[in-house]
Amino acid sequence: MTMAETAFTRAVAPGALPLLGHALRLLRDPLPFVSCLASHGDLVEIRLGPQRVYMVCHPELLQRVLTDDRTFDKGGPLFDRLRDFMGNGLATCPHADHRRQRRLAQHAFHHQHMERHGAVMTHQVELMLDQWEDGQVIDAFPVFSAYTLRTVARSLFTADLGDDRVGTIRRTFTDVLAGALPRMLVPDAWQRLPLPGNHRYREANRILTDTVNSVIAQYRQDGTDHGDLMSMLLAARDEDGGGLSDTELRDQVVNLFVAGGETPAAVLSWAVAELAAHRGAERLLYEETDRVLAGRVATWHDLPRLPHTTRIIHETLRRYPGALMITRAASRPAQLAGDPLPAGSVIGFSPLILQSRPDYFPAPERFDPDRWLPEHALAMPRAAFAPFGGGPRKCIGDTFAMAEMTLALASIAARWTWRTTKPTDLRPALSPAAVRPRRVSLQLTARTPARTPPTGN
Repeated sequence: MTMAETAFTRAVAPGALPLLGHALRLLRDPLPFVSCLASHGDLVEIRLGPQRVYMVCHPELLQRVLTDDRTFDKGGPLFDRLRDFMGNGLATCPHADHRRQRRLAQHAFHHQHMERHGAVMTHQVELMLDQWEDGQVIDAFPVFSAYTLRTVARSLFTADLGDDRVGTIRRTFTDVLAGALPRMLVPDAWQRLPLPGNHRYREANRILTDTVNSVIAQYRQDGTDHGDLMSMLLAARDEDGGGLSDTELRDQVVNLFVAGGETPAAVLSWAVAELAAHRGAERLLYEETDRVLAGRVATWHDLPRLPHTTRIIHETLRRYPGALMITRAASRPAQLAGDPLPAGSVIGFSPLILQSRPDYFPAPERFDPDRWLPEHALAMPRAAFAPFGGGPRKCIGDTFAMAEMTLALASIAARWTWRTTKPTDLRPALSPAAVRPRRVSLQLTARTPARTPPTGN
């Protein structure tokens, strides 16, 4: 049946509270609440406070929303608050600005540059692993977050910036991100009160903006092509010869830190926790990394030879997608699931909704990397797995993020085994960019590869 012929169902999610709607359930039990929405219908209305949000729960409907970004534009309560600190970058800008920004930024993420970005990832993984000791206990998310933020920073900036401005950007970005979620959930009037949290957020945001602007000014004055992302963004020109303004560059930098820092760190944290509980998948990971890496750190050229590691990342993204909920706003009257939606209606979707459907993913609660073997993965609808979105607004850094996570996980497994220990707490914690475990305490044990690959591998 075509989409026009499909009989879609609409429903209202039960359990809304006065004034709060479903916001409290979303905060307390985000993964179970979102994953169960498809059981009510194909388009399910929820309430976040007074705001009605129509959640898309069918792949055909989601495909339409993702591909028609002129009608279903970036917007809604979540994006309005995200723009407060992310600005008008690729992830948050409206349709009117997106085409130009995408064309200008696309070259920086072209495949021809990915090997160079991969070299940065390999170096940063090695720096992380060199700090680990046999028997040490680490808190996974902060450790992985430091790795991913350093990777993004060093991919963006290779020029000598002096006085550790890259470190300042990383630290203030972390402070801004920590303060962003509470601000997304409280009324505007609350954000203007002279509270300590509001002051810390505004001050961190000011320092972040000032520091990034000073780096942009140095790059413009220097005029040297450093071969990094900032040089590529500065050199990009549209058909009229115009480039990105300083404000646009600042916004792209913050967007890249959000997409390339917080989300991959959360996925890696979930991945090591799942592997610690699933010895079969873990054993296959060790066998693959022993065969391919023999104890060394993975490089960009190893990626095609790490299919099981890649499947682990895919399965982790299926169960714990970076973005729990994304909202769009109807820019004009539209129809969805056979019923009219007035202009301004807020449409929401979550990769988790479709990625938890048993008709596409049998036993969806089971962690099973083998469901991504080619003979299984090719049978699912295109929009059933969309951790990086889709259509014209698909994440521009999806290849970057996948490489960043895969190289890290393979390199860790090549040298270490791990077990979770107290005080591990796998309840999900929300942030503006990801759903992460509250704490994954890992006890590390150094390991020696079981075999050495033949000469020439």
